[in-house]
Amino acid sequence: MKNGSDSQFTFGVAILAAGRSQRMGRPKMLLPWGATSVLGHLLQSWKELHARQVAVVCAADARDMHHELSRLRFSPSDCIFNPAPERGMFSSIRCAASWPGWKAELTHWIITLGDQPHLRLETFRTLLDFGAAHPGNICQPLRKGKQKHPVLLPKRVFTELADSRAADLKQFLAGHAGDLAGFESDDAGLDSDMDTPEDYDRLRP
Repeated sequence: MKNGSDSQFTFGVAILAAGRSQRMGRPKMLLPWGATSVLGHLLQSWKELHARQVAVVCAADARDMHHELSRLRFSPSDCIFNPAPERGMFSSIRCAASWPGWKAELTHWIITLGDQPHLRLETFRTLLDFGAAHPGNICQPLRKGKQKHPVLLPKRVFTELADSRAADLKQFLAGHAGDLAGFESDDAGLDSDMDTPEDYDRLRP
């Protein structure tokens, strides 16, 4: 796999974790997952996949999240604070795209949801391989032809997000239809988000 060791494909990851977890009833990123938390599992996964940089987008006032990041020894310099998470997921994406802390050598970015710890590592790995083979495209896994998260974007597209007037990511991507490329995945986890206690009980390892 071409990854952080390849100067032509050097990727960073933005983990979207600013949601209030209202349907879950408690912060879903802090829920136990295997030997760690959901957040810890995600950070371990992207470390294993050799991401050059991983940043976590979180609410500025989310003290429990900040404590967990500290416990996981995650660098505070890689936290991106969303001052208005109530505006929805796209506000976090725009915060990530406008953040000045990204390493200069990055060529691509993964935008990944914080509530999909159940995805197989192989799914991420396949996305990275596919993106390395299609470096000019926006790349996504597909399930029965439907676009799914996470999304891999080249730098020229990622930087456009900061000033985008799109209502959401779906609308933004629709405006780049000619740049989209996808691959069919057999990972059934792509069909599920972990939004409720029932989802958590069903999906947890």
